[in-house]
Amino acid sequence: MTFQGKRPPGEALLLAAVAVLLAAGGILWWWGKPGSGGCWAAATAVALAPAVWWVAQDLRHRRWGADSLAVLALASTLAVGEFLAGAVVAVMVATGRVLETRAQRRAARDLTALLDRVPQTAHVRAGDDLREIPAGEVATGDAVVVLPGEVVPVDGTLVTGGVFDESALTGEPLPVARTAGDAVRSGVVNAGAAAEITAAASADESTYAGVVRLAESAAAQTAPVARLADRVAVWFLPAALLMAGAAWLLSGEAERAVAVLVTATPCPLLLAVPIAVTAGMSRTARAGVVVKDGAALESLGRARVLLMDKTGTVTAGRPEVTDVVCAPGHPVEEVLRLAASVEYYSPHVLAAAVVRAAESAGIERVPAVEVGEVPGSGVAGRVGGRLVRVGRPAADRETPAWARSAARRGRLDLASVLWVECDGEPVAALLAKDRVRSDAARTTRRLRAAGISTIGLLTGDRVDNAREVAALLGLDRVQAEVSPAEKVAAVSAARAEGLVVMTGDGVNDAPALAAADVGVALGSRGATAAAQAADAVILDDRLDRLADAAEIARRARRLAVQSAAAGVALSLAAMAAAAAGFLTPVWGAIVQEGIDVAVILNALRALRVPAVAAPAPAQLVHRFETEHERLRPALLAIRQAADALAGGPTEAADRAVRHACDVLLRQVLPHETAEETELYPALATALGGPESTVPMSRAHAEIARLARRLERHLAESPSGIQADQVDDLRATLYGLDAVLTLHFAQEEEAYFTLPAS
Repeated sequence: MTFQGKRPPGEALLLAAVAVLLAAGGILWWWGKPGSGGCWAAATAVALAPAVWWVAQDLRHRRWGADSLAVLALASTLAVGEFLAGAVVAVMVATGRVLETRAQRRAARDLTALLDRVPQTAHVRAGDDLREIPAGEVATGDAVVVLPGEVVPVDGTLVTGGVFDESALTGEPLPVARTAGDAVRSGVVNAGAAAEITAAASADESTYAGVVRLAESAAAQTAPVARLADRVAVWFLPAALLMAGAAWLLSGEAERAVAVLVTATPCPLLLAVPIAVTAGMSRTARAGVVVKDGAALESLGRARVLLMDKTGTVTAGRPEVTDVVCAPGHPVEEVLRLAASVEYYSPHVLAAAVVRAAESAGIERVPAVEVGEVPGSGVAGRVGGRLVRVGRPAADRETPAWARSAARRGRLDLASVLWVECDGEPVAALLAKDRVRSDAARTTRRLRAAGISTIGLLTGDRVDNAREVAALLGLDRVQAEVSPAEKVAAVSAARAEGLVVMTGDGVNDAPALAAADVGVALGSRGATAAAQAADAVILDDRLDRLADAAEIARRARRLAVQSAAAGVALSLAAMAAAAAGFLTPVWGAIVQEGIDVAVILNALRALRVPAVAAPAPAQLVHRFETEHERLRPALLAIRQAADALAGGPTEAADRAVRHACDVLLRQVLPHETAEETELYPALATALGGPESTVPMSRAHAEIARLARRLERHLAESPSGIQADQVDDLRATLYGLDAVLTLHFAQEEEAYFTLPAS
């Protein structure tokens, strides 16, 4: 395909022709030979012909463009015999066109690369045979084998693990390891051994096909500030003509009028402005956000109000097990192993959360038999000879005190509660909720810094859940339990405060995305309706891409307007000097050429990627982020031990406290020590110096102090906890639970979302 802004090689030939004619005339003039004027006049005429064609094209599309001034400048130099000035203007116009071609080709190369990488064929397994077929013939459910180095042709689910280069879609430089069962999107490259996926969609319905359609849509659009340039030309052209006419009338010298028209050639409007906007679109593509057209980019750069959906946008979009409350004598690891062993066979979204919780903690499932759904109750099966059931509590059973406490905690935390029973007795309650994204808080702060003054939540979820999320992120307003039609009404009402950006990921968000000035869809979940209704699509599952796009859009627009304003101001100054007789037509053309080059170079700054002073080391950050997930059961064991002491110094409570101390010393403290000695020094430069991590180091010191206090308690009572220790032990354990929970959340938000190397 051909992108808007790409021009045929004839423009390079045009520049070569007028440059040769200008140089030939100069040589003839230098040697005193006749014919120099003829060469310069020919150069002017050669440039005038295509310039007239450009103006005709504008008029045919009912645009009164800035090219008209170039035609007037060229024609007037021919009319009054200022052939040298005409030749210089011809070179200026041809040079500007070549600069535009090269700049827009560079700006569009990221979008072009997406199209060049479209998979044409796919390898489909049929029994023991592997057939190569056109990618468009792959159907949902087909077993597709992706060979090393190949582009994944369709969205699917991994049958075997693999390593993938996802940089084309997300901008992430490092390969990403995916395990069996993970979703993989079309467009990523297999960076490891051959991998097999089960196709979840056809090629036309997959992620990469959507990206291609977006790229084609982007290529077919004209940058809005380029149209703004034509609007400026509506008054700039009459102003130039009036100034030229006044100069001629007052001085009686037609050359002054020609000099004014020559200096009025509006290349800053014709070239610099659309280059800045197109460059901004290229930068957002590199950042993992495809913007459909320049109008969307320009609007994003001026937006003042942001409305966001909650589920799947601000939150992860799937429930996660956040707490495990166990009956006395039942450790967290045992409960998660039993629950995950039977939930593995259930398709329920909460069952998947239980399985993920066990896997992230490194807990291996054991074989379960006789697994089946209990209508209205949950899933039941036999694990190691024991009957395990996960789901709702039995209605005809007396609820023990620990279970009543767990139910209350679920209500207070606004979490769903899954009950785990073993041989008919409740042994644990699993609390699950949709977590707020770790990058959400940083993203909202960056958006405010980028000029978004009002950020609100617009969700169909319950009021209490929505208010909780909004309070955590410091949002300005909340509208909950709203229908898609009510979302559209809310977007329309928000327009009174300025341009509105709407962000969502689901089908129910599509009408609001279409109604907003700029709709931004998170496209990684394959919500085709949302992606088609949106003006921009985030290609991966990271909300901070929205802040990247807003910052790029604001900078591109600022450079576009800056280039236009500076170019017009300098042109007006040069026109005034020409009208006063200080610039001849030749020098006027040279001055205008300098103005053009300056503003075009300024516009090209929109392509520059601002350097990160010291990006976070990606592999090190990922290591500690993974360790956080694996340490969740250890943190739960600390809370469980504190809860167990509610019944006094029982044998079960003693076991729970000693187990908590053991996991604290063997797992938690080594992790905190490694963070202090490895992670924090590596992040110091990225965070502005070693002092930036001092508060987090103080948390490490407090965790270590409480751990030593717990050790001393147990050392004093090697044969069992004493009654007079219970209160202080509970305070110590609850203190550890609170400090660790807050500390983990702070690290995940402040450190694990930093720009990575």
